[in-house]
Amino acid sequence: MSTTIRPRFATRALLLHLATVALVVGLCTGVYLALAVQQLRAEAESTALGIARTLAEDPQVRSDVARISAESDRPDAEALRSGPLQRIAMSVAERTDALFVVITDEDGIRLAHPTSERIGEVVSTPFAAVLAGNEVVDWQTGTLGESARAKVPVRDAAGVPVGEVSVGFERTGVFDDLPPLLTVIGISAAAALTLALLTFLLLRRRWERLTLGVQPEELVALVQNQTAVLNGVDDGVLAVDGSGIVRVSNAAADRMLGLDAPIGRPIADLGLPTAVRDTAAGDGAHSSAVVDGRVLYLDSRPVVRDDRPLGRVLIVRDRTDLIALTDRLESVRAVTAALRVQRHEFANRMHVAAGLIDADRISDARAFLGELVARGSVAFPVAGLDLLSDPFLHSFLGAKGIEASERGVALRIAEETQLIGTVVEPEDVAAVLGNLVDNAVTAAVAGPRSPRWVEVAVLGDGDALVVTVADSGAGFGLDDPLALHERGTQPDRRSESTADGEAAHGHGLGLPLAREIARGSGGDLWIIDLGGEAHGAVVAARLRGAVSGIPTSPKETE
Repeated sequence: MSTTIRPRFATRALLLHLATVALVVGLCTGVYLALAVQQLRAEAESTALGIARTLAEDPQVRSDVARISAESDRPDAEALRSGPLQRIAMSVAERTDALFVVITDEDGIRLAHPTSERIGEVVSTPFAAVLAGNEVVDWQTGTLGESARAKVPVRDAAGVPVGEVSVGFERTGVFDDLPPLLTVIGISAAAALTLALLTFLLLRRRWERLTLGVQPEELVALVQNQTAVLNGVDDGVLAVDGSGIVRVSNAAADRMLGLDAPIGRPIADLGLPTAVRDTAAGDGAHSSAVVDGRVLYLDSRPVVRDDRPLGRVLIVRDRTDLIALTDRLESVRAVTAALRVQRHEFANRMHVAAGLIDADRISDARAFLGELVARGSVAFPVAGLDLLSDPFLHSFLGAKGIEASERGVALRIAEETQLIGTVVEPEDVAAVLGNLVDNAVTAAVAGPRSPRWVEVAVLGDGDALVVTVADSGAGFGLDDPLALHERGTQPDRRSESTADGEAAHGHGLGLPLAREIARGSGGDLWIIDLGGEAHGAVVAARLRGAVSGIPTSPKETE
């Protein structure tokens, strides 16, 4: 089985280029040569016509030809060979380098001829048109060979044609200038081909530099592969060249970053968050950012080919759902830990009650159980927790209280807390409330005030759950991103991005997710107070449809 090896595109283009130039040069050379030959022929004919006219107007020529033509006898050839017409014709032929100068009478008999033996004979070419009074210019073949000749009538004193003057130039003499002309044309053609070759070599070098040596067939495959890859993945791909111009941006990147026709524009002009711009510029290999309420993971990688840096590619992954799920799992983990503590504590107390009964201390057992019923199975370190009748919120905030106490923060329930009904959306409530409490605990730990505390108020409003969280932290500064949110920026006391995705969870990305969850239910998340001298920030959230078992209209109340 034989394999046909096709030459590279550059070689094929070179051959085609040279063939095209050679064809053009050949056509131009042929046209120019044809024009040159035509010009030489025209010049020879014009010169012959001018000489013939001048000689036909010579007074002696006119009188002698008229006299001979008027005689009835045939001209004497011997007398004509040494006569004045022969001398005049030979003199003109010698001065003009003409092949011949021939003078005839009205019968076409030669009165002068370069070959004296032919004087007295009739010319070998037609002469009737000339004796009719016409001038004839043409290429004809006579006794002296092919020549460019002009025939002019010789007129008598009355203007009647009585003979002719024929002047001819030899063909080889006419084209004496053609070989040098062909040499110039050949040199010009060779120079044109050489210039075309050099030009193409430069163009090929420039082309291969721009395409990095990739051939057109490979470019087609690259475009097909790029289209398939970019449109076949859910990740966003944003390619930026060395000058900061966006060269590639797939639909996923446009959607996640909120871009509109970014290709060909500087990345600095796209209005992207600082974290995205810095990562795309190579200031960090990995980072996270919040864009339009979505948590995005950014991965920047350099693009190098043949040790030549071409720019960077930014991979954008949407981690919103993953982090939201992680937050819910964290909430479940907290509740599970609280239940585990309750179960362990409840088991211990049941052992105590069983021991009292086995010891026949019935009254002590009854008192112990009564205290257990009144106080609960576990004494969570949360002041005012009894104000929460909902078991989910009771356990959830109890677990958060344990976590806060481990960090030196006291979690308490506000006195104005009042909730009638049962939480029916525990996942959303846990995600939103958990984020608010975790942020508040972090702010209290970092704050300057002591003691450190976090206060939670829970209120019911129809089927909506309204929670407010205050802390003893430093609050939001006027230049803090969260404070600026009230004037149109993203609400989050934490940084816009971090260098690591795991570290970012719970340190800059939670509140945007909590806001999206709240808004998804028809509610919202907002800042009530930026903080002051007495307390830190106060943040509130409203979740619609999170509570059931509450009358929502006067008719239902009746």
